[in-house]
Amino acid sequence: MLVGVIAVLTLASLGAVFFIVPPAEGLGNYVRIAFFHIPTAWVAVVAFFGAAYWGARYLKTRELRYDAKSARSAILGLIFTLMATVSGAVFSKLTWGAYWNWDPRQTTIFVLLLIYAAYVTLRMTMRDERARASSSAVYALFSFIAVPFLVFILPRMFFSLHPSPVLNETGRIDMDAVMLGTLVLSLIDMTLIYIWLMKRGEPNA
Repeated sequence: MLVGVIAVLTLASLGAVFFIVPPAEGLGNYVRIAFFHIPTAWVAVVAFFGAAYWGARYLKTRELRYDAKSARSAILGLIFTLMATVSGAVFSKLTWGAYWNWDPRQTTIFVLLLIYAAYVTLRMTMRDERARASSSAVYALFSFIAVPFLVFILPRMFFSLHPSPVLNETGRIDMDAVMLGTLVLSLIDMTLIYIWLMKRGEPNA
């Protein structure tokens, strides 16, 4: 059932992005990259929250199934962050002529990659199952504290070449109805893909 819904939403999203969404002022057709870039960045935040949540559940219950969920969510978050980084680099190359220029948003997402790459390394280097689960849970909780600052706060404190976010500084949604509808569709689709991937990792999936 979920796979079918995802398939329909994916086809609808792609159709809207390539055939309905108009070129954006100042960005032209490059704006279409945003409908992949923004949802992957959004799901990365959701996944890191999930890693922290299930890490907290493990610390409370000491049930290893929560450790497994926390680890899977963190790894998926890292993958989605990589996808957001790559799509952002492609956009950067097309609009500014370079894949990487240490723009504030690129810098903070690079730091985020380092934080969760260290999480994966931590899990790989610890052999004792219980010690690994406890250390990973604590790391996931403390790491998530940095996520809102790195994704939403710090990039807005400095000048950035990055286009204004959907919700701009005045608190208004700076996007026309067609683009906004397509973005919401893409966000829902990518979130459901994350949920499906999480379910695929469960023992009875």
